[in-house]
Amino acid sequence: MKLLGIETSCDETAVAVVEDGVRILSNVIASQVEIHARYGGIVPEVASRQHLLAAIPITEKALAEAQLELKDITAIAVTNGPGLAGSLLAGVNLAKALALASDLPLIGVNHLEGHIYANWLQNKEARTPEFPLLCLIVSGGHTDLILMHDHGKYQQLGQTRDDAAGEAFDKVARLLGLGYPGGPIIERTAKGVDTPRRLPRAWLKDSDDFSFSGLKTATLHMARDLGITGEAISPASEHLVGEIAAGFQESVVDVLVTKTIEAAKRNGVRQILLAGGVAANSRLRQAMIERSSTPVLIPSPILCTDNAAMIAACGYFKFLEGKSSGWDMDVRPNLRLV
Repeated sequence: MKLLGIETSCDETAVAVVEDGVRILSNVIASQVEIHARYGGIVPEVASRQHLLAAIPITEKALAEAQLELKDITAIAVTNGPGLAGSLLAGVNLAKALALASDLPLIGVNHLEGHIYANWLQNKEARTPEFPLLCLIVSGGHTDLILMHDHGKYQQLGQTRDDAAGEAFDKVARLLGLGYPGGPIIERTAKGVDTPRRLPRAWLKDSDDFSFSGLKTATLHMARDLGITGEAISPASEHLVGEIAAGFQESVVDVLVTKTIEAAKRNGVRQILLAGGVAANSRLRQAMIERSSTPVLIPSPILCTDNAAMIAACGYFKFLEGKSSGWDMDVRPNLRLV
């Protein structure tokens, strides 16, 4: 069974073909990072226009790489939320047009749920989920601890009370004068630093929630005290910026890993899953594996960031359960998983 997946929730135009929910036949992504970097963040109107320009060429490329035609596809899965309204509309309208023209079933997929299903793609050792499992979803807009009892059965244990982890990375990178996107830049800047600056951890005792706003403020004060203004980094301050970046990263990773492992123990889960763009962070991946006694699954870095293979994979399991969407399916920018 071959599903075509479409993902346009933010600034990546992505189309993929996945067989039986686990085997990637193609996974094509057109990134807009260079376009939005000049603005220091994503401009929604620009993102939606770029999706319109890229949608058809990317779809044709995905089918060509899979050596298939649209008539060979079983169903079409598309992200219908959460995300930017204009971006979501570009993907949903493309999916409806393709499904209608080829008389194919249409399946709406929650973007966050798609990130979860990235864990079983191309993973020969873990193609069968072991429930119950705990998933840490960490991205630019979300930091959630989700207890998954079965396919489609979720329980939210914790969430961010302010900035999501990825959002905090972007803001701290900006205040340190490092640029955009913040996650990869901070990781590169922190690499090889032997003496990270000590920054606070918000533990929020007796809660599975997260908070990174205070850490962001503490980082700002530390940077100012050391004479770092967020403008172009001078050679004299490079080592200080590296120490601050490493300290910030260590604080985020420590909180994410500690709270996830504690929740896993309390709930007796059989697996821990990482999902979302921040899950590509090598320090987070390393710390979670080293510190957890529960088996940890992590997608390859390319499958952590936004992609369409995860949407097709999730759509496959929905299709097996007989779930599909009608032609009146609309975008839901604030769609929740739980």
